[in-house]
Amino acid sequence: MSPQISPSILSADFARLAEEAEAVRGADWLHVDVMDNHFVPNLTLGLPVVESLRKSTDIPIDCHLMIEDPDRWAPQYAEAGAGSVTFHVEAAAAPVRLAREIRSLGARASMALKPATPVEPYEDLLPELDMLLIMTVEPGFGGQSFLDIMLPKIRRTRQLIDRHGLQLWLQLDGGISAETIERCADAGADVFVAGSAVYGADDPAEAVRRLRELAATATDNAPWVHRH
Repeated sequence: MSPQISPSILSADFARLAEEAEAVRGADWLHVDVMDNHFVPNLTLGLPVVESLRKSTDIPIDCHLMIEDPDRWAPQYAEAGAGSVTFHVEAAAAPVRLAREIRSLGARASMALKPATPVEPYEDLLPELDMLLIMTVEPGFGGQSFLDIMLPKIRRTRQLIDRHGLQLWLQLDGGISAETIERCADAGADVFVAGSAVYGADDPAEAVRRLRELAATATDNAPWVHRH
């Protein structure tokens, strides 16, 4: 699969979201960070914004729910038209049931892991998912620096995916930029959330194109690709 770029509107101008979505035309996804000020110490957007964005852009919506009780709320984001819905395993009571419900509503089911959450205990859950998100910063705030200590975890996750022969996307979120995306792709990621690296650029659409190009080149030369 070619690398995918999912610009995060957490770094966009909230007063101009329709225009900010248009500014990244050519992106694979539009990443929407939903924070509830409980699971993480910040409060952002919710269902009404997702519903509005769905009407104003044809870029698929990639919802990342950093919230408590995703078992209750995540299906509503699928119903609101999100193409992909990510819940945190640390907050989910029944992750398999939740993933199946999200899928049944027509969205891709994705599970997120905080930096300190190991992937290995969830190996048996991976076939229930369409995507796994590894946080490369602590969730809750945009603009943080990439945590290089996550690279071994990314490699181990890619090995698990390959061992089981899964068509599972591996997404990273946090500190992704032109300076970090190549080593992330080399480690095994193929979907990249980028906030300030896109919306802080003079030309956000060009920033998306450049990030995808860097990731594609690194992927072509990555050891995990040549293992196949």
